[in-house]
Amino acid sequence: MNTAASNGPCIQDVRITDDEIIAHLVDGRVISVPLAWSWRLSDATPAQRANFRLIGAGHGVHWPDIDEDLSVEGMLHGVPARRPKAQVGRVAGGAVGHGRAPNKRMQPTVRKARRG
Repeated sequence: MNTAASNGPCIQDVRITDDEIIAHLVDGRVISVPLAWSWRLSDATPAQRANFRLIGAGHGVHWPDIDEDLSVEGMLHGVPARRPKAQVGRVAGGAVGHGRAPNKRMQPTVRKARRG
């Protein structure tokens, strides 16, 4: 019995072109998905794309420079990763909002001056 087959598909090697993420599987299959499926990899430099390691005994790939993970199951059955919504601007502490209206309960209270 083939151990790799009994535990699902495992990646042996990965290659990234200008257009595709190509995974060579232990069982001899080669699968590919459009590079655009990973916006992080699409935006990465060639050096960042080349710096990866297999994780989970070949069930996934991790790119530490861009904090991206892809699984072989995701490549076989998945859906492209969606880019986060447009950032709405900076808030206190340098954090960036993510396309939602600010939570008014978290805003500082503005006090009106008292009269007389």
